Amino acid sequence: MNQRPDNPVTYPTPRAGGDIRTLTHILYGLYALQWFTGGITIVVAIIIAYLKRDDAAGTPYEAHLTWLIRTFWIGLAGYIIGGVLVFVVIGFAVLTAVSIWMLYRIVKGWLYLYENKPLEPRAWF
Repeated sequence: MNQRPDNPVTYPTPRAGGDIRTLTHILYGLYALQWFTGGITIVVAIIIAYLKRDDAAGTPYEAHLTWLIRTFWIGLAGYIIGGVLVFVVIGFAVLTAVSIWMLYRIVKGWLYLYENKPLEPRAWF
């Protein structure tokens, strides 16, 4: 049993992060499937990422959840901007660039997770 400093309630000690690691792999998979599901899977993944963020605190997987959350919000902003700019043609290039950027972040994050390499969650690339 361990005790969180901000809360006097005692919690059972989580297993060695294996559950969070598996969940993080699943989240990357849900992100990758977004283009085939009309974005439904990424919405599910972002909700889970926010719900599990506290469980991952202090583990290497915390950086991955932050990476995924930032990928979602920055990507959403890019898609909105691209969608608005479609009417002046440049939007198609913006949408393509955002999709490539998101794909890059999904692949990079997933590879870093697989290889147990540290990830800088605040990086753009």
